[in-house]
Amino acid sequence: MATVFGAGAAKRAGRGENAPRTKDGMGTAPGRPGAARRECTLAFPPAAVDALISEQIIPRLLMAQAHSVPPRDVTPGNLTVDPAEAQRFASLPLQLEADELLVVVEGILARGVSVESVFVDLLATSARRLGQHWEDDDCDFVDVTMGLWRLQEVMREVTMRFPPPRSALARQRAALFAPVPGDVHSFGALMVEEVFARAGWQTEVLIEPERKELLQHISAHSVNLVGLTISCDCPNAKLASLISAMRSVSRSPDLKIFIGGKMVNANPALVDEVGADGSAPDACGALALAERLVPMPAFPAAFDV
Repeated sequence: MATVFGAGAAKRAGRGENAPRTKDGMGTAPGRPGAARRECTLAFPPAAVDALISEQIIPRLLMAQAHSVPPRDVTPGNLTVDPAEAQRFASLPLQLEADELLVVVEGILARGVSVESVFVDLLATSARRLGQHWEDDDCDFVDVTMGLWRLQEVMREVTMRFPPPRSALARQRAALFAPVPGDVHSFGALMVEEVFARAGWQTEVLIEPERKELLQHISAHSVNLVGLTISCDCPNAKLASLISAMRSVSRSPDLKIFIGGKMVNANPALVDEVGADGSAPDACGALALAERLVPMPAFPAAFDV
């Protein structure tokens, strides 16, 4: 069972609490007046962001929450999502509410598709498409934020209905996932954590951690693997320094550190340049690599030791 941590009022312990966890800061897009390149920080004045949230996002979230979907008798299997179906689904979060998306996903699961494939091949593909819509200037801040929130709600509902199976192994490996400090995009870290949890790993997630918070958590808990997602520009020297610091404070002498996300997929050499141990193009690939590189601990993993 995973534990999710975030900052301030969004900080929560435990999986499956009913609150949006995605906070996507959208920078100025290329082609917009005065835009040199996209940044990770919010390009809107604070007052404008507050107005967007209070006048548009919150009311639409409340409308979406007002519609509940009754559970269906669905048993996932071991099939994978068809790529053509994933492409058709990709832009639906801009058109459908979370409960309507969930009906579509339930239909896919009812055909015997695995939960892991729904997460990695369907929802992650859709999240990438939303990001591309933003880069292409097809959508505004509200549309993309709402779309990502809907995807996260679907992932949360699927996880609640089909929780990870209890591992039969007494000696679990422990993993911590987080966006790199300064990156406000949390969907990728949450997605990878779900896949690892379903494979029997003991997992935690930090939402938008500061560097100090991340290092304190690693120094205070027994962790075999740390996975950082990077979806925006992060200087190599800064990332290398963070990785070195994580190793120095870790309670595990053989801590493995994976990096992934948009920026790493675009430049795989980044893994060696910053001193990480590995990467993979998606969550399932990261799990397969971790299963090979991280040995089973001699003692039960415990985050609160």
